[in-house]
Amino acid sequence: MRFFHSLLLTGMVAAVTFVHPAQAVDSAKPLVAARVPGDSPIVDPDAAFWKKIPERLIEMQAQNITAPVDASPAVTRLTVRTAHNDKYLAFFLEWDDKEKDDRLFVDKFGDQVAVELPVRYDPKNPPSPMMGDADNLVTIMQWRAAFQRDIDEGVPKVKDFYPNANIDLYPDQVLLATDARSYTGAMAVDSPMPHAGSSPVLDQMAKGFGSLTVKPEQTALGKGVWSKGKWRVVICRPMKASSEIDPDLAAGATTLVAFAVWDGYAREVGSRKSWADWTPLVLTK
Repeated sequence: MRFFHSLLLTGMVAAVTFVHPAQAVDSAKPLVAARVPGDSPIVDPDAAFWKKIPERLIEMQAQNITAPVDASPAVTRLTVRTAHNDKYLAFFLEWDDKEKDDRLFVDKFGDQVAVELPVRYDPKNPPSPMMGDADNLVTIMQWRAAFQRDIDEGVPKVKDFYPNANIDLYPDQVLLATDARSYTGAMAVDSPMPHAGSSPVLDQMAKGFGSLTVKPEQTALGKGVWSKGKWRVVICRPMKASSEIDPDLAAGATTLVAFAVWDGYAREVGSRKSWADWTPLVLTK
């Protein structure tokens, strides 16, 4: 039996399983990516074709191997549909969430969902679903509600979070730009975490527990919409690899996919989350 390390997404650890990876993969019903027309990125959660694609209910489980654990995660079921157009592969993800959490405070967290794919899939040697392993690089695409808000509404100001706050001066108003930079926290070291780029999806890679790294080239796209107590999120990436650290997929291919979800209102962040093991994924010819 093989002991799996846990799936790390944005520095977070997931649960463990003690089944051999080949057994887990062989016993799972494949998720089928339907072929749809077009050659543009698939990012619209309201696209009409999603309703024509059969949905797959993914049962989520608790992260219970590393502290702090969450024995009862808020999201226990994730509805998944997937499609491709020969150029892009996309996942439509839907789950119940009564509260829309898209602003980050010191003690409040944002809603998030992630999709994991092997970079190179060998059926005889499947990677660990827990962030890959030394011989198997994985790609992890994480959509963040806070990133989506920044893109849709603009980067929030202090007054948006603390309407009663009074500010005399900011450091950049009295210091040189180079001197004021040190007061901007993670942004001062060019971390991609504090704010969104052009996409609400963070494209990452890992090759074993504790190795999660943001990719130098961000190719993952997506969009999320919250309405009537549900999140509907699309995460999309090119099928053709732009480098050796990206999955290289084509119509007719078979690979694997795994998922993770965080509910900000339930104070899920880091290792507090729900996750799902590998599911076989078949791309329709």
